Amino acid sequence: MHLKKIKNLLPVLLLTFSLAASAQDKPVVTAININDSLSLSEVLRQVVTTYPSVLKAQEAINSADAMIGLAKSTWYPNIDAGAGFTRIGPVSEITLPTGTFDIMPNNNYNLTGSITQTIYDFSKTARNIRYEEANKTLAETNVDLVKQRLTLLTAISYYTLVYLQEAIRIKDVQINTLRQHLDFVTTKMQTGSSTQYEVLSTQVRISNSENQKVDLTTSMETQFAVLNSLMGLPVSTVIKVQHTLGYKRPDVPEDSLISFALSHRYELGMAKLKVNRAELHLKSVKAMNFPVLSANVTGGFKNGYIPDMNEFTPNYTAGVGIRWPVFDATRRKNNIRLVNSEISMSNQEIDQVTRDISTEVYQNEAGLQASIKKIEQGRLQVQQADAALDLAKISFSTGAITNLDLLDAESAEAESQLVLKARIDYAINVVRLNISLGYPMF
Repeated sequence: MHLKKIKNLLPVLLLTFSLAASAQDKPVVTAININDSLSLSEVLRQVVTTYPSVLKAQEAINSADAMIGLAKSTWYPNIDAGAGFTRIGPVSEITLPTGTFDIMPNNNYNLTGSITQTIYDFSKTARNIRYEEANKTLAETNVDLVKQRLTLLTAISYYTLVYLQEAIRIKDVQINTLRQHLDFVTTKMQTGSSTQYEVLSTQVRISNSENQKVDLTTSMETQFAVLNSLMGLPVSTVIKVQHTLGYKRPDVPEDSLISFALSHRYELGMAKLKVNRAELHLKSVKAMNFPVLSANVTGGFKNGYIPDMNEFTPNYTAGVGIRWPVFDATRRKNNIRLVNSEISMSNQEIDQVTRDISTEVYQNEAGLQASIKKIEQGRLQVQQADAALDLAKISFSTGAITNLDLLDAESAEAESQLVLKARIDYAINVVRLNISLGYPMF
């Protein structure tokens, strides 16, 4: 029955579990009420506000702000203060007709303060600032991209849990029905109107159904661990999710899906931002050997001035200067080559992302259409199974079929109720299509 469906889900479950469990270092304090049935919007809100990769991406924005501040610091003056003592011996002397004098004291004291200010650097600082601002824009866009990827993982886990909850409920109904049949055929065997084979066959069916329930329960526990890890809860926490399929198909014409995605996807936007950043980096590198015009003022107190060389005397120096690198050992030349290569790779990334997005949108739209057809087919299967069960009950009551034939009809009817699996696939494909189009999901 759904053992094959569970096996088809296992690769997704294991991949999701490995990604989520790798980030489960320490549970995050959460305001979510795990005693209630959780909606997908509540789960997503918890994941995108507490998951480590989101927090890491947000911290990258703070790092970018710091780099912008460092770039701007070139515009501000450098202020230094210092103090010193120097003992000189012997000191030089000069002899005049009036006597012999020391030209400096033995003990020399000096208190200084200096200010150095860049006057003009030919746009070096401005270019560096624009480059760091481009890095910040990339960091901000990356936060949205990380949230979007987490949304897909969370939605798959959530909807899989919805399916498993319903599958277990239906399996419990099957097992209960089988046990009722076992009591029935056991009573009939005692009166001689049933055989040991019917009893044994019913017992085997109960055992198979219980084994299937074990597989379903194990898969559900795995999904608990996945979803709990994504939300920052202890992996063993038992939660219940609402039986709701929240998202609707995006309101975009089929012939405009790819063009819509190409203008809204974060990945393509980031690829273009990388080109812009690389071009700003090139301008910054080209300016690295531009001259710098600066001014310097130094003042303080020191002794050693004639006539009283032991008296502390105010003093200062002031001046302007220009620094112009003449030879940098080919650093500028090679940096320009590196950045030009970066620009080329960024342009290639735009082309690659464009192709990937087009393929992804086409595949997700095809998957969505297939899900719609499966839902329609599933409804017909439910109607057919209900009709077959009604006919089997009538036939059994008249003695036209055996107990085992009735069990087959009841099992088919119960399994047909898992048309929910097709609806789950539809919901997941809607999420996939929304994300591939760049629709906001939170």
